[in-house]
Amino acid sequence: MTTPARSAGSLPRIRHNDYGALPLPNIGEWEPQLSVSVVIPAYGAQESLDLTLAALAAQTYPSHLLEVVVVDDGSAPPLHLPEIVPEHVRLVRSADGKWGRAHACHTGSAFAEGDVIHWLDADMVVFKEHVEAQMRWHHLADYLVVLGYKRFVDFASGQLSQQAVFEAVAGGSAEKLFDLEQSQRHEWVEKMIDATDGLRRHGSRSFRVHVGATASVTSKLLRAAGGMDNSLVLGEDVELGFRLAQQGAVFIPDAEARSWHLGPSTLMRREKLVSRHNEPYLSHRLPMHRDWRRWAGRQWLVPCVDVVVEAQDRPYEEVRATVGAALASALPDVGMTIVGRWSDLGDERRSPLDDPLIDLRLIHAAFAHDGRVRFVERASETSAPMPFRFTCPPGWVLTFDALQLLVELSESKDYGAISLALPENSDLMIAKFERTAAVARAIAVRKDGEDLGDLIHEMYGSHWIDGTEWALIPAKDAPMTSLRSEEVLKWKRQAERWEAEAARLKKKLQVPISRKLLEAVRRRVSRLRER
Repeated sequence: MTTPARSAGSLPRIRHNDYGALPLPNIGEWEPQLSVSVVIPAYGAQESLDLTLAALAAQTYPSHLLEVVVVDDGSAPPLHLPEIVPEHVRLVRSADGKWGRAHACHTGSAFAEGDVIHWLDADMVVFKEHVEAQMRWHHLADYLVVLGYKRFVDFASGQLSQQAVFEAVAGGSAEKLFDLEQSQRHEWVEKMIDATDGLRRHGSRSFRVHVGATASVTSKLLRAAGGMDNSLVLGEDVELGFRLAQQGAVFIPDAEARSWHLGPSTLMRREKLVSRHNEPYLSHRLPMHRDWRRWAGRQWLVPCVDVVVEAQDRPYEEVRATVGAALASALPDVGMTIVGRWSDLGDERRSPLDDPLIDLRLIHAAFAHDGRVRFVERASETSAPMPFRFTCPPGWVLTFDALQLLVELSESKDYGAISLALPENSDLMIAKFERTAAVARAIAVRKDGEDLGDLIHEMYGSHWIDGTEWALIPAKDAPMTSLRSEEVLKWKRQAERWEAEAARLKKKLQVPISRKLLEAVRRRVSRLRER
């Protein structure tokens, strides 16, 4: 069964990640309509898979709306379906000779027919309300990601039978299958949830708890995010969480979606090795992950900021200055999108110096060999998976650290958009720094005729600044922008070092230290900025 798509105008407008105003029904006191596909990636582990399927066969969610897709990730001997299974279940094999949880999940989602995809590991015994608890959220909005709770328990082969699990779950006594006092909670995840009022105050970093075992997302949102990245063999869940966040997702942990996890997770057993393995893979894909620093001199798979410049009918010199300054930014991971009618640039004979498309042709020639630059004829609605977009009028040049400061300003308040006012003769121009997630969510809920900027302000907040104060200067006034900005940064860092040393000496000696030198450095920085 497939439920008709909810209209954008009927979707609730959630601010940041604060889902508290959603009218959540109590379990058993509502009427389900959406179908769900529970996708279980499995490698070996036949015994624990049997118990997982027995628990799913006893769910309170209507059986005609629930299907289970088990994906055998190359097990030897192959997996089989046991005696006790849900009413609608099928077993498929991972395709294309590839392997790993991400590929198995990707394969399963391709076979899934439900309105919602519910990931579940093959070593989980879920309580009878587990699926229903998560599914009631998806009936309220289609841009939610719901996370279940789990307790890790010691498990020995032969400890439980399929029949015992089915009877306990169906009878509402799954909590008696193991000793709660001897189990472990998902410590760092639950600490984060507890410290942020159930993620309601966690804002744009809520995606970090999208890790492993049990989570659900609408098929529509999963497709928009691009599905599971099947090139990853570890860390695929948090990476998918990041891309879901760029689609405007709200992350909701539901304590009533309970389960037992049979044995510890790989991260619990080998945390340092997992982190070491994931660093080079996820640092390319998660620009905003604090655990992995990006450094200059590298090109990254997913940049942090997409700088968009309109090149059509603009002078080559203006566009060159704007693009060049952005690519030379202090931010080490900048992507560049240049918009123009590039398909007009044919190879027919022409007068090189009298070519009516000379400016567009020179712009293309100047940046065609830079791997960070994309040439498009029309900018996409968002810059996903890049978390930020900066739209800059050509002829304006970013100072060396402007993008880094804009990221920091946006993150300080989780702003959805920062508008930079710029003078243009007697008119006012605007450069915009936008959060991709905010734009995506605004697009999802917008009614006909509504202003996107108003929706971004409503759900994320927005901010105005004078763009000429520290971020942008006219290209004609900055022929050596990058060099001068690097000098500013050098003096700024020197001032910070001296200030830190002064603070250290002051604390050590307990006597006042003269700040004249520091003030002189600050004046020097100020003069350099004003040039």
